[in-house]
Amino acid sequence: MAAPKPGSGPQEASVGERGILEAWKQNAAPWTEVVRSGRIASRIRVTDRAIVDAILALQPSTVLDLGCGEGWLARTLAEHGVAVTGVDAVPELIEAARRAGGGEFRVVRYDELGATIPGGGADVVTCNFSLLGEVSVEAVFVAVEKLLAPGGTFVVQTQHPLAACGDEPYTDGWRAGSWSGCGNGFGTPAPWYFRTLGGWLRLFRRHGLRLADLQEPLDPDSGRPASVIFAAEAAA
Repeated sequence: MAAPKPGSGPQEASVGERGILEAWKQNAAPWTEVVRSGRIASRIRVTDRAIVDAILALQPSTVLDLGCGEGWLARTLAEHGVAVTGVDAVPELIEAARRAGGGEFRVVRYDELGATIPGGGADVVTCNFSLLGEVSVEAVFVAVEKLLAPGGTFVVQTQHPLAACGDEPYTDGWRAGSWSGCGNGFGTPAPWYFRTLGGWLRLFRRHGLRLADLQEPLDPDSGRPASVIFAAEAAA
């Protein structure tokens, strides 16, 4: 499925959101295998450790992992005594997470969060490379304040906009996806909605979230940012 082009309207955005879910359902098995075999170099070198360290630095007792995939982050945090609930819209990924253990896992779409997940419970709500859409991401930001315990933190790791922009114009909009760096066995990649750094900051402000920290984990080989990590709190 072709991704909508930057500047697309509601119909094209809807195509993009459907394309994300279809692609992840189609590719759940190869994704689970490639994550568990440690074949994505950037994750091994930088980003897995970066999100774990960012979360553990907050000393949470409970974490809600939105877009948890096959559950690797829950399993890692559980080793440090953290109770994790993971949710994902892809049943095949949730089943893989349940088989491996390490937390409680539920099939939940982002637009169902407010009605499905009990509010006020998690010390940290995290999204680790799992905010891919446009409308669906807005739904997360609408729900997140309800999902956080008082004084809790919303931690997001995503592609660094300057690194992810490539040769495209540096402007918010839909982009075609790729499984580059993941190896063989994958089908159609998921489209994704690119946000500039300013676009991300406006998203946090629009939903009453105050940025408490921003990290740019560096790739040790290139010296360039491998990702960006936002940590935000509900504005007083």
